[in-house]
Amino acid sequence: MTISLDDVDRRLLRVLQGDGRITNADLAKRCHLSPAACHERIKRLRDRGVITGYAALLDPAMVDRALLIFVEVVLDRTTGEAFADFALAVARAPEILECHMVAGGFDYLIKARVRDMEAYRGFLGDIPVKMPDVRETRTYAVLEEVKNTVSLPL
Repeated sequence: MTISLDDVDRRLLRVLQGDGRITNADLAKRCHLSPAACHERIKRLRDRGVITGYAALLDPAMVDRALLIFVEVVLDRTTGEAFADFALAVARAPEILECHMVAGGFDYLIKARVRDMEAYRGFLGDIPVKMPDVRETRTYAVLEEVKNTVSLPL
């Protein structure tokens, strides 16, 4: 479900995506609103589910997660039960940052972060191949991150 956003909402969201810790007063000033109007708009955007939360962004290398990998997963069977079992297994794996069911030549695309190649070998042996109904995996280690953003274009 999408909702209608006006130019002020978009301006607020752009600023917040760049600095989620900005004070309401500074946000209001940057978006040419009164602090009360700014607060009400942000509350409305949270209540409507446009803003889903706030988080600190960490440098992966500084927290021992320097190696980024993507894993294509093909399941043996594509049933509701197989999808549900796989989703539960993914939810239990802290190394997995994202997992997406996709259309195309494989069923899921996993994005994971591990310490290094040794940790990757352990991850590959312990996680994707032991997950329920996994028939095949293909892994891609990232050599260079050309673009990495969490900000959505508005």
